[in-house]
Amino acid sequence: MPATIRLPDSGGRLADFTLPKPSAFPATCAPSRSRIAYAAAHVVADPLRTVDPWQTTAINWDATMAFRHHLWGLGFRIAEAMDTAQRGMGFDWAGAKELITRSIAEARTVPGADLASGAGTDHLAPADAKTLADVIAAYEEQVGFIEGLGGRAIVMASRALAKLGRGPDDYLRVYDRILDQCRGPVVLHWLGDMFDPALAGYWGSSDFSEQLETVVWLIQRHREKVEGIKISLLDADKEVALRDRLPEGVRMYTGDDFNYADLIAGDDRRHSHALLGIFDAIAPAAAAALAALDHGDEATFHAILAPTVPLSRRIFEAPTRYYKSGVIFMAWLNGHQDHFTMIGGQQSARSILHYADIFRLAAGAGLIVDPEQAAARMSALLTLNGISQA
Repeated sequence: MPATIRLPDSGGRLADFTLPKPSAFPATCAPSRSRIAYAAAHVVADPLRTVDPWQTTAINWDATMAFRHHLWGLGFRIAEAMDTAQRGMGFDWAGAKELITRSIAEARTVPGADLASGAGTDHLAPADAKTLADVIAAYEEQVGFIEGLGGRAIVMASRALAKLGRGPDDYLRVYDRILDQCRGPVVLHWLGDMFDPALAGYWGSSDFSEQLETVVWLIQRHREKVEGIKISLLDADKEVALRDRLPEGVRMYTGDDFNYADLIAGDDRRHSHALLGIFDAIAPAAAAALAALDHGDEATFHAILAPTVPLSRRIFEAPTRYYKSGVIFMAWLNGHQDHFTMIGGQQSARSILHYADIFRLAAGAGLIVDPEQAAARMSALLTLNGISQA
Protein backbone atom coordinates (compact mmCIF):
# COMPACT_ATOMS: atom_id res chain seq x y z
CA MET A 1 0.00 0.00 0.00
CA PRO A 2 1.45 3.43 -0.96
CA ALA A 3 2.72 5.59 1.89
CA THR A 4 0.54 8.62 2.64
CA ILE A 5 1.14 11.53 5.02
CA ARG A 6 -0.49 14.88 5.71
CA LEU A 7 1.64 17.75 4.43
CA PRO A 8 1.13 21.49 4.87
CA ASP A 9 0.99 23.76 1.82
CA SER A 10 2.36 27.31 1.59
CA GLY A 11 -0.69 28.61 3.44
CA GLY A 12 -0.35 26.07 6.23
CA ARG A 13 -3.34 24.00 5.10
CA LEU A 14 -3.00 20.23 5.47
CA ALA A 15 -3.68 17.76 2.69
CA ASP A 16 -2.93 14.09 2.18
CA PHE A 17 0.10 13.34 0.03
CA THR A 18 0.69 9.86 -1.34
CA LEU A 19 4.24 9.08 -2.35
CA PRO A 20 4.70 7.70 -5.85
CA LYS A 21 6.93 4.75 -6.52
CA PRO A 22 10.59 5.77 -6.74
CA SER A 23 12.23 5.81 -10.14
CA ALA A 24 14.41 2.85 -10.94
CA PHE A 25 17.68 4.76 -10.95
CA PRO A 26 20.78 2.54 -10.77
CA ALA A 27 22.47 1.95 -7.44
CA THR A 28 25.86 2.08 -9.15
CA CYS A 29 27.05 3.71 -12.33
CA ALA A 30 30.29 4.14 -14.25
CA PRO A 31 31.82 7.61 -14.41
CA SER A 32 30.46 9.72 -17.23
CA ARG A 33 32.51 9.64 -20.41
CA SER A 34 31.14 12.84 -21.93
CA ARG A 35 31.19 15.14 -18.89
CA ILE A 36 33.34 15.43 -15.79
CA ALA A 37 30.99 15.52 -12.81
CA TYR A 38 31.99 16.51 -9.29
CA ALA A 39 29.49 16.25 -6.47
CA ALA A 40 30.23 18.64 -3.61
CA ALA A 41 29.61 16.44 -0.58
CA HIS A 42 28.15 17.26 2.84
CA VAL A 43 29.39 16.09 6.23
CA VAL A 44 27.32 14.14 8.75
CA ALA A 45 27.17 15.67 12.21
CA ASP A 46 27.43 13.48 15.31
CA PRO A 47 24.53 14.34 17.65
CA LEU A 48 25.75 11.92 20.33
CA ARG A 49 28.78 13.95 21.37
CA THR A 50 28.76 16.15 24.46
CA VAL A 51 29.62 19.43 22.77
CA ASP A 52 28.10 22.87 22.39
CA PRO A 53 26.40 22.36 19.01
CA TRP A 54 26.64 26.07 18.13
CA GLN A 55 30.34 26.30 18.95
CA THR A 56 31.99 22.90 18.49
CA THR A 57 32.12 20.67 15.45
CA ALA A 58 31.36 16.97 15.99
CA ILE A 59 31.43 14.70 12.93
CA ASN A 60 30.26 11.13 12.44
CA TRP A 61 33.21 10.05 10.33
CA ASP A 62 31.85 6.59 9.47
CA ALA A 63 28.62 8.01 8.02
CA THR A 64 30.52 10.83 6.30
CA MET A 65 32.86 8.38 4.56
CA ALA A 66 29.99 6.03 3.72
CA PHE A 67 28.28 8.83 1.84
CA ARG A 68 31.43 9.41 -0.19
CA HIS A 69 31.40 5.73 -1.16
CA HIS A 70 27.79 6.23 -2.27
CA LEU A 71 28.86 9.07 -4.58
CA TRP A 72 31.90 7.24 -5.93
CA GLY A 73 29.70 4.22 -6.58
CA LEU A 74 27.50 6.38 -8.79
CA GLY A 75 30.50 7.52 -10.81
CA PHE A 76 31.02 10.98 -9.36
CA ARG A 77 34.20 12.72 -8.49
CA ILE A 78 33.98 14.42 -5.10
CA ALA A 79 34.59 18.08 -4.38
CA GLU A 80 35.69 17.79 -0.77
CA ALA A 81 35.56 20.28 2.10
CA MET A 82 33.66 22.88 0.08
CA ASP A 83 30.79 25.14 1.09
CA THR A 84 28.41 22.15 0.85
CA ALA A 85 30.38 20.73 3.80
CA GLN A 86 29.56 23.96 5.68
CA ARG A 87 32.99 25.50 5.19
CA GLY A 88 32.66 29.00 6.56
CA MET A 89 29.35 28.09 8.21
CA GLY A 90 30.39 26.06 11.22
CA PHE A 91 32.98 23.69 9.74
CA ASP A 92 36.43 25.13 10.34
CA TRP A 93 39.85 24.44 8.85
CA ALA A 94 40.82 22.07 11.66
CA GLY A 95 37.81 19.89 10.82
CA ALA A 96 38.43 20.29 7.10
CA LYS A 97 42.00 19.05 7.45
CA GLU A 98 40.79 15.85 9.09
CA LEU A 99 38.06 15.46 6.46
CA ILE A 100 40.52 15.95 3.60
CA THR A 101 43.03 13.56 5.15
CA ARG A 102 40.41 10.87 5.66
CA SER A 103 38.85 11.33 2.21
CA ILE A 104 42.14 11.18 0.32
CA ALA A 105 43.06 8.00 2.21
CA GLU A 106 39.59 6.55 1.58
CA ALA A 107 39.74 7.34 -2.13
CA ARG A 108 42.90 5.25 -2.43
CA THR A 109 40.90 2.18 -1.35
CA VAL A 110 38.37 2.60 -4.19
CA PRO A 111 39.48 1.81 -7.75
CA GLY A 112 38.94 4.85 -9.95
CA ALA A 113 37.81 7.12 -7.09
CA ASP A 114 38.70 10.75 -7.56
CA LEU A 115 38.40 13.93 -5.54
CA ALA A 116 39.71 17.46 -5.21
CA SER A 117 39.65 19.47 -1.98
CA GLY A 118 38.83 23.04 -1.11
CA ALA A 119 41.69 25.36 -0.16
CA GLY A 120 40.83 28.77 1.19
CA THR A 121 41.80 31.22 3.91
CA ASP A 122 39.09 30.47 6.47
CA HIS A 123 41.54 29.75 9.30
CA LEU A 124 42.71 33.38 9.07
CA ALA A 125 40.91 35.29 11.82
CA PRO A 126 39.41 38.60 10.65
CA ALA A 127 41.58 40.52 13.12
CA ASP A 128 44.69 38.87 11.67
CA ALA A 129 43.83 39.60 8.03
CA LYS A 130 45.64 42.91 7.75
CA THR A 131 47.54 42.68 4.46
CA LEU A 132 47.51 40.78 1.18
CA ALA A 133 50.59 38.96 2.44
CA ASP A 134 48.42 37.51 5.22
CA VAL A 135 45.96 36.25 2.61
CA ILE A 136 48.74 34.75 0.50
CA ALA A 137 50.22 32.96 3.53
CA ALA A 138 46.80 31.52 4.44
CA TYR A 139 46.25 30.21 0.91
CA GLU A 140 49.77 28.77 0.87
CA GLU A 141 49.10 26.86 4.08
CA GLN A 142 45.91 25.24 2.84
CA VAL A 143 47.07 24.48 -0.71
CA GLY A 144 50.34 23.14 0.69
CA PHE A 145 48.49 20.87 3.09
CA ILE A 146 46.33 19.36 0.33
CA GLU A 147 49.15 18.92 -2.14
CA GLY A 148 51.36 17.54 0.62
CA LEU A 149 48.88 14.67 0.97
CA GLY A 150 49.02 14.04 -2.77
CA GLY A 151 45.67 15.73 -3.31
CA ARG A 152 44.45 18.30 -5.81
CA ALA A 153 43.23 21.72 -4.73
CA ILE A 154 40.14 23.72 -5.53
CA VAL A 155 41.16 27.32 -4.82
CA MET A 156 38.11 28.70 -3.02
CA ALA A 157 37.08 32.34 -2.90
CA SER A 158 38.44 34.15 0.16
CA ARG A 159 36.46 36.37 2.52
CA ALA A 160 39.73 37.91 3.69
CA LEU A 161 40.70 38.82 0.13
CA ALA A 162 37.24 40.28 -0.51
CA LYS A 163 37.73 42.43 2.59
CA LEU A 164 41.25 43.63 1.77
CA GLY A 165 41.29 43.71 -2.03
CA ARG A 166 40.96 47.23 -3.42
CA GLY A 167 40.80 46.35 -7.09
CA PRO A 168 41.66 43.73 -9.72
CA ASP A 169 45.41 44.17 -9.26
CA ASP A 170 45.18 43.02 -5.63
CA TYR A 171 43.36 39.85 -6.69
CA LEU A 172 45.84 39.18 -9.46
CA ARG A 173 48.74 39.63 -7.06
CA VAL A 174 47.33 37.02 -4.69
CA TYR A 175 46.25 34.49 -7.32
CA ASP A 176 49.47 34.92 -9.34
CA ARG A 177 51.47 34.01 -6.25
CA ILE A 178 49.36 30.97 -5.40
CA LEU A 179 49.11 29.58 -8.92
CA ASP A 180 52.85 30.00 -9.49
CA GLN A 181 53.46 27.73 -6.49
CA CYS A 182 50.85 25.04 -7.15
CA ARG A 183 52.37 21.69 -8.04
CA GLY A 184 49.63 20.72 -10.43
CA PRO A 185 46.54 22.11 -12.12
CA VAL A 186 43.85 23.41 -9.79
CA VAL A 187 40.20 24.35 -10.11
CA LEU A 188 39.38 27.99 -9.44
CA HIS A 189 36.17 28.73 -7.55
CA TRP A 190 34.08 31.83 -8.21
CA LEU A 191 31.34 31.86 -5.61
CA GLY A 192 28.72 34.60 -5.83
CA ASP A 193 27.54 36.72 -2.94
CA MET A 194 24.15 34.98 -2.98
CA PHE A 195 26.07 32.01 -1.52
CA ASP A 196 28.21 34.17 0.77
CA PRO A 197 27.43 37.88 1.24
CA ALA A 198 31.02 38.47 2.41
CA LEU A 199 32.18 37.81 -1.17
CA ALA A 200 30.42 40.82 -2.70
CA GLY A 201 32.66 42.67 -5.16
CA TYR A 202 34.95 39.70 -5.72
CA TRP A 203 37.71 40.11 -8.29
CA GLY A 204 37.87 43.78 -7.32
CA SER A 205 34.64 44.98 -8.91
CA SER A 206 30.87 44.74 -8.64
CA ASP A 207 30.54 44.95 -12.43
CA PHE A 208 30.41 41.54 -14.12
CA SER A 209 32.13 42.68 -17.31
CA GLU A 210 35.10 43.93 -15.27
CA GLN A 211 35.16 40.75 -13.18
CA LEU A 212 35.10 38.70 -16.38
CA GLU A 213 38.12 40.47 -17.83
CA THR A 214 40.10 39.91 -14.61
CA VAL A 215 39.30 36.20 -14.48
CA VAL A 216 40.03 35.63 -18.18
CA TRP A 217 43.33 37.49 -17.89
CA LEU A 218 44.29 35.40 -14.85
CA ILE A 219 43.47 32.10 -16.52
CA GLN A 220 45.26 33.02 -19.73
CA ARG A 221 48.41 33.81 -17.75
CA HIS A 222 48.24 30.54 -15.85
CA ARG A 223 46.49 28.19 -18.25
CA GLU A 224 48.95 25.37 -17.53
CA LYS A 225 48.04 25.58 -13.82
CA VAL A 226 44.26 25.89 -14.21
CA GLU A 227 42.31 22.69 -14.87
CA GLY A 228 39.07 24.64 -14.90
CA ILE A 229 36.90 27.13 -13.10
CA LYS A 230 33.67 26.61 -11.20
CA ILE A 231 31.31 29.57 -11.39
CA SER A 232 28.37 29.83 -9.00
CA LEU A 233 26.46 32.99 -9.86
CA LEU A 234 23.05 31.37 -10.60
CA ASP A 235 23.06 33.17 -13.96
CA ALA A 236 23.38 31.03 -17.08
CA ASP A 237 24.24 33.96 -19.35
CA LYS A 238 27.20 34.93 -17.18
CA GLU A 239 28.47 31.37 -17.14
CA VAL A 240 28.24 31.09 -20.92
CA ALA A 241 30.01 34.45 -21.31
CA LEU A 242 32.96 33.13 -19.32
CA ARG A 243 32.80 29.68 -20.90
CA ASP A 244 33.12 31.20 -24.36
CA ARG A 245 36.29 33.05 -23.30
CA LEU A 246 38.16 30.16 -21.71
CA PRO A 247 41.41 29.06 -23.37
CA GLU A 248 41.45 25.70 -25.10
CA GLY A 249 41.83 22.91 -22.56
CA VAL A 250 40.48 24.85 -19.57
CA ARG A 251 37.14 23.45 -18.43
CA MET A 252 34.05 25.25 -17.29
CA TYR A 253 32.51 23.58 -14.24
CA THR A 254 28.97 24.75 -13.70
CA GLY A 255 28.08 25.60 -10.15
CA ASP A 256 24.67 26.90 -11.22
CA ASP A 257 22.15 24.96 -9.15
CA PHE A 258 19.29 26.67 -11.04
CA ASN A 259 20.29 26.03 -14.66
CA TYR A 260 22.62 23.03 -14.55
CA ALA A 261 20.68 20.81 -16.95
CA ASP A 262 20.88 23.18 -19.93
CA LEU A 263 24.46 24.22 -19.14
CA ILE A 264 25.70 20.63 -18.95
CA ALA A 265 23.86 19.71 -22.16
CA GLY A 266 25.41 22.75 -23.86
CA ASP A 267 25.07 23.55 -27.53
CA ASP A 268 26.77 22.74 -30.79
CA ARG A 269 29.84 24.72 -29.71
CA ARG A 270 30.53 24.13 -26.03
CA HIS A 271 29.16 22.65 -22.84
CA SER A 272 29.85 22.87 -19.12
CA HIS A 273 31.12 20.11 -16.91
CA ALA A 274 29.75 20.02 -13.35
CA LEU A 275 30.80 20.79 -9.81
CA LEU A 276 27.52 20.99 -7.97
CA GLY A 277 26.15 20.85 -4.46
CA ILE A 278 22.79 19.67 -5.77
CA PHE A 279 24.46 16.49 -7.08
CA ASP A 280 24.83 15.46 -3.41
CA ALA A 281 21.03 15.40 -3.13
CA ILE A 282 20.08 14.14 -6.60
CA ALA A 283 23.02 11.81 -7.24
CA PRO A 284 21.04 8.78 -8.55
CA ALA A 285 19.09 10.91 -11.04
CA ALA A 286 22.15 12.87 -12.11
CA ALA A 287 24.14 9.66 -12.69
CA ALA A 288 21.33 8.19 -14.81
CA ALA A 289 21.01 11.41 -16.80
CA LEU A 290 24.74 11.60 -17.49
CA ALA A 291 24.71 7.95 -18.61
CA ALA A 292 21.99 8.81 -21.11
CA LEU A 293 24.03 11.76 -22.38
CA ASP A 294 27.01 9.44 -22.85
CA HIS A 295 24.87 7.49 -25.30
CA GLY A 296 23.79 10.61 -27.16
CA ASP A 297 20.29 10.47 -25.68
CA GLU A 298 19.78 14.11 -24.80
CA ALA A 299 15.99 13.69 -24.60
CA THR A 300 16.31 11.16 -21.76
CA PHE A 301 18.96 13.33 -20.09
CA HIS A 302 16.52 16.24 -19.95
CA ALA A 303 13.55 14.05 -19.04
CA ILE A 304 15.40 12.75 -15.97
CA LEU A 305 16.78 16.11 -14.84
CA ALA A 306 13.74 18.28 -15.61
CA PRO A 307 11.84 17.40 -12.39
CA THR A 308 15.01 17.83 -10.32
CA VAL A 309 15.36 21.49 -11.32
CA PRO A 310 12.32 22.76 -9.34
CA LEU A 311 13.61 20.75 -6.39
CA SER A 312 17.05 22.32 -6.68
CA ARG A 313 15.62 25.82 -7.05
CA ARG A 314 13.61 25.32 -3.86
CA ILE A 315 16.63 23.99 -1.97
CA PHE A 316 18.81 26.87 -3.18
CA GLU A 317 16.26 29.65 -2.86
CA ALA A 318 17.25 32.87 -1.05
CA PRO A 319 18.90 33.10 1.37
CA THR A 320 20.90 30.69 -0.77
CA ARG A 321 23.66 30.05 1.77
CA TYR A 322 21.24 27.89 3.77
CA TYR A 323 20.87 25.36 0.96
CA LYS A 324 22.89 22.84 2.98
CA SER A 325 19.82 22.27 5.14
CA GLY A 326 17.88 20.89 2.17
CA VAL A 327 20.81 18.77 1.00
CA ILE A 328 21.17 17.12 4.40
CA PHE A 329 17.39 16.76 4.75
CA MET A 330 17.46 14.70 1.54
CA ALA A 331 20.30 12.53 2.88
CA TRP A 332 18.28 11.86 6.04
CA LEU A 333 15.10 11.02 4.15
CA ASN A 334 16.99 8.51 2.03
CA GLY A 335 18.73 6.76 4.92
CA HIS A 336 22.28 8.02 4.42
CA GLN A 337 22.22 9.24 8.02
CA ASP A 338 19.96 8.36 10.92
CA HIS A 339 19.21 11.89 12.14
CA PHE A 340 18.45 15.36 10.83
CA THR A 341 21.01 17.31 12.83
CA MET A 342 23.54 19.72 11.32
CA ILE A 343 26.68 21.48 12.44
CA GLY A 344 25.62 24.61 14.27
CA GLY A 345 22.01 23.44 14.46
CA GLN A 346 21.49 24.77 10.95
CA GLN A 347 18.60 22.43 10.27
CA SER A 348 16.61 25.29 11.86
CA ALA A 349 17.62 27.66 9.03
CA ARG A 350 14.59 26.61 6.94
CA SER A 351 10.93 26.34 7.85
CA ILE A 352 8.80 23.21 8.04
CA LEU A 353 6.88 24.49 5.00
CA HIS A 354 10.17 24.59 3.08
CA TYR A 355 10.92 20.98 4.03
CA ALA A 356 7.39 19.91 3.09
CA ASP A 357 7.90 21.37 -0.39
CA ILE A 358 11.25 19.61 -0.75
CA PHE A 359 9.59 16.35 0.25
CA ARG A 360 6.91 16.74 -2.46
CA LEU A 361 9.38 17.79 -5.14
CA ALA A 362 11.82 15.00 -4.29
CA ALA A 363 9.03 12.43 -4.50
CA GLY A 364 7.93 13.86 -7.85
CA ALA A 365 11.49 13.56 -9.17
CA GLY A 366 11.67 9.89 -8.16
CA LEU A 367 14.32 10.64 -5.55
CA ILE A 368 12.69 9.05 -2.50
CA VAL A 369 14.42 5.68 -2.38
CA ASP A 370 12.28 4.07 0.36
CA PRO A 371 8.83 5.74 0.52
CA GLU A 372 7.82 4.09 3.81
CA GLN A 373 11.03 5.10 5.59
CA ALA A 374 10.87 8.64 4.18
CA ALA A 375 7.20 9.00 5.14
CA ALA A 376 7.93 7.85 8.69
CA ARG A 377 10.81 10.30 9.05
CA MET A 378 8.83 13.18 7.57
CA SER A 379 5.89 12.35 9.81
CA ALA A 380 8.16 12.52 12.87
CA LEU A 381 9.52 15.91 11.77
CA LEU A 382 5.99 17.24 11.18
CA THR A 383 4.88 16.04 14.60
CA LEU A 384 7.88 17.71 16.21
CA ASN A 385 6.71 20.93 14.57
CA GLY A 386 3.18 20.61 15.90
CA ILE A 387 1.62 19.09 12.77
CA SER A 388 -0.23 16.01 13.91
CA GLN A 389 -0.57 13.00 11.65
CA ALA A 390 -3.50 11.60 13.62
